[in-house]
Amino acid sequence: MALENFDILLEKYAHLLIKKGINVQKGHTVRLTVDVEQAHFARLLVKTAYEYGASEVSVQWVDDIVSKETLIHLPESDLTTIPDYVKQESTHFLNKKASRLVIRSSAPNAFEGVDTLRIAKRQEALNIALNEQRIATQSNKISWTLGAASSPAWAKMIFPHLETEEEQVDALWDAIFKMNRIYDEDPISSWTKHEALLNEKAAILNKEQFDALHYTAPGTDLTLGLPKHHIWESAGSTNAQGEVFIANMPTEEIFTAPDYRRADGYVSSTKPLSYAGVVIEGMKFTFKDGQITDVTAEKGEDTIKQLIEQQGARSLGEVALVAHKTPISMSGLTFFNTLFDENASNHLAIGSAYPSSLEGGVQMTQAELKEAGLNISTTHVDFMIGSEYMDIDGIREDGSRVPIFRNGEWAI
Repeated sequence: MALENFDILLEKYAHLLIKKGINVQKGHTVRLTVDVEQAHFARLLVKTAYEYGASEVSVQWVDDIVSKETLIHLPESDLTTIPDYVKQESTHFLNKKASRLVIRSSAPNAFEGVDTLRIAKRQEALNIALNEQRIATQSNKISWTLGAASSPAWAKMIFPHLETEEEQVDALWDAIFKMNRIYDEDPISSWTKHEALLNEKAAILNKEQFDALHYTAPGTDLTLGLPKHHIWESAGSTNAQGEVFIANMPTEEIFTAPDYRRADGYVSSTKPLSYAGVVIEGMKFTFKDGQITDVTAEKGEDTIKQLIEQQGARSLGEVALVAHKTPISMSGLTFFNTLFDENASNHLAIGSAYPSSLEGGVQMTQAELKEAGLNISTTHVDFMIGSEYMDIDGIREDGSRVPIFRNGEWAI
């Protein structure tokens, strides 16, 4: 590793994820999901979590090469069979209120060449088996954070112009550190100030309580309804135990749930989407009465068409606002990773809504959430739609309009 002061920077990053991300407290259980290639970073995260008082840190190792071989060779009849122990293990950690830290480092095209129908069947089966975990996470019953780590395969896709693997990996680590404010003297303090700025925008929109949003941009003319008593959230969230955590690091968004019954028009993606190990590009969605009636893509069309066939995946579960001139966007990089690319762009999500996006939502049943206008689904997949050409208006119940975004920047 040639990156100057790498060990110091990595340690600062570990402390940020553990302290500011999942906010480990004395006696907490931590569940870390990380690729086998990231063993060094994983050990540092485990050590740091214990230093902050964790009573147990459990590591769930993942390996894309093994997963790909499984997808290729698993008998057709077993693709949709998820072993009982997978759900039992998930339930075990949910019962312990374990904080979940997921470190993403996979190659965006890790499953390229695998039959997309096999991927879709396996992914849907996993989503169903782990539905309780998804509901708990989206309801903020537990603390959860998504972070990232550089890997050769991922770095090569972002920096193909660099000559050596070491240069590519270093460049990605450098970008991860920059986007997470690790070069600042006190990253945790910097994040606290960043949270405050995002909270200001969320407060304005929460006071307005717009009835709908209208998006216009090249390839986009979409009107989205918003449910009554919706809540715009920003960087920080509060779990059921009253502890504050940050779900995405980095993050530049404020977000809420749309009314899944009210989406009309069309919208085009502006960045690639990596989903289930397949890169999808050039998507265009058409909506009527809240439902996706048509979707096309320049690349990966079969995968996106199979995705929307999953339960509840023809409706939207999230609307997120991100100014165009964020550090990630201004870097000019496409990360082929939703954690980063969604924070460079306004985005929407197919599938389930977050109950915390509605007043009293975390106490509601699934049926009550649906009645209130929040989408129920076994999946949640973000896709990016923003650019410097996007305008967004907030529409009040009386039909009057308020500019929220102009030319990709905040106008409210």
